[in-house]
Amino acid sequence: MRRILPAVAIAACLLTGPATAATTASPASATASAPTSASAPTSASAPTSAAVPASAASSAFAPAPPAVATSGVTSAADAPASEAVPPDLTATEVSFRGGGGLVLHGTVLSPVTEGGAGGVQEDAARTATGMAAAKTGARPGLVLVHGSGTGTPRGKLMTEAVEFARRGLSVLVYDKRSEGYSLTGRSYSTLADDALGAVATLRSQPGVDPAKVGIWGFSEGGWVAPIAASRSADIAFVVLVGANSQSPLRQQTWAVAAGLRKAGVSGPLVDRAERNLYRVIADGGLFPEPYYDPEPTIAALGRPVLAIWGVHDLLTPPKESPPGFVSALEESGNRHYTIRFFAGADHAAHLTPDGGVTRLPELAPGYADLVGGWIGEVTAGRPPVAQTSGPAPVQDSLTVAVDPPAWWESAPTQVVALVLFVVGFAAYPVVALVRRLRGRSLAPVTRAARLVSAGGLTVVLGAFCYLFYLVMTGGKLAAPGPVLAGRPLVWLALQALSVVCVVAAVLTVRAWRRARGSVPRGERVRLGLLLTGGLAFVPWALYWGLLLP
Repeated sequence: MRRILPAVAIAACLLTGPATAATTASPASATASAPTSASAPTSASAPTSAAVPASAASSAFAPAPPAVATSGVTSAADAPASEAVPPDLTATEVSFRGGGGLVLHGTVLSPVTEGGAGGVQEDAARTATGMAAAKTGARPGLVLVHGSGTGTPRGKLMTEAVEFARRGLSVLVYDKRSEGYSLTGRSYSTLADDALGAVATLRSQPGVDPAKVGIWGFSEGGWVAPIAASRSADIAFVVLVGANSQSPLRQQTWAVAAGLRKAGVSGPLVDRAERNLYRVIADGGLFPEPYYDPEPTIAALGRPVLAIWGVHDLLTPPKESPPGFVSALEESGNRHYTIRFFAGADHAAHLTPDGGVTRLPELAPGYADLVGGWIGEVTAGRPPVAQTSGPAPVQDSLTVAVDPPAWWESAPTQVVALVLFVVGFAAYPVVALVRRLRGRSLAPVTRAARLVSAGGLTVVLGAFCYLFYLVMTGGKLAAPGPVLAGRPLVWLALQALSVVCVVAAVLTVRAWRRARGSVPRGERVRLGLLLTGGLAFVPWALYWGLLLP
């Protein structure tokens, strides 16, 4: 089934015309065009991670793998141009083993110290973090975990890394894996092992207090970071940005539906068809970790948590996710949490000029200071207790539960229906063509049968192709095309053609019954296939909302 559904989607697109598609933005895609959702992943250029022998692989719940290599401190002059280090910071290149023994590469940014990296006296920012580090001679550390996207380079989070390091932290940011991670397949458990490998590496760095190393997770990383923290006592605290307390499938269907509504779309396309397609994709094994429930993992954290959302988050439901975190933490008795909303900020807590659609390079004012100061308080033994502050977030629609499909709406059933439609609708003109080539053409029982054949095939393949296009380009930048009365013109055309097909099927049945005695056997078989497809078309079109107003 994993191979059938992609082939079906590709075939549909080829038969109905090309459509430019991009990855959806989800917590499965928060760093790219995409996913950064859910939900939704994009490829990015990054140094290739070297795989290690299978014998070196660790199990999903094994202790964090050790670091495999470190190199010396670099300066702004010898750092890569895309990751130039500001003069007030130092950078140390590191390599370590992640999940399955994969070698990953990253950079540790730290404040410049008098007497070299790892020295006792720092020119740290005037925050609680910097002052605590100056007193103890070792600073807190923070590992950054990416949002969705395969092979996402560390440069995507360099703005955050630089600003956090300027608040007196040593920050490890690493290139995300591409091996074992794709749009349709990934493991949060393996990603958590990657993060644990990074934590072990940062704890061993000169100038870092190993008892004060925490983890920061963005979007998809908001699912990954708590898993890593729940497995290891080495993680002292957790910082989350744009995180979800809902399942990935529920988050992603909301994000794409919200994007469509933002584009002016309403009705069954949003309320039924988009969600049903995601259920089929998940049932076919093409949506990774669809029903993962993050709340038990959140409840198991047992350490201070700082959770941040931009009020204009279009990829994570910002009104619903925070209460889920608070409920899980309170239920487990962990009241050392801080919830903070930032005005004028998007999914990544960056500034946005247009309600979350465009992400500016700048972080929301006060965001980096909050992280640095909060970590300083936590590592000094003064974790804040049950705090929530900031303006109310904007969320125009609520999420909807997305249950696994019943057998009659499952991926295998949809594939069988698609095959039935292709055979039933396509056989009618194919047989006519063969007869014409042989010089044995027959007059059709009714011209309405041609409408059933051509219209049914167009609707089935066109609807699948258009729906796949919407989910691949959905989220905050949904592009459904021209919209009339809340319906994209493409969808309106498909709905109108669906009604025509049903009416034509009824007319064909009536004509066949009148001419039953004079219809040759071969023609009866051809019409039987056509009308079987037409009969199955009615419940199918109702299920996908094509026959609904």
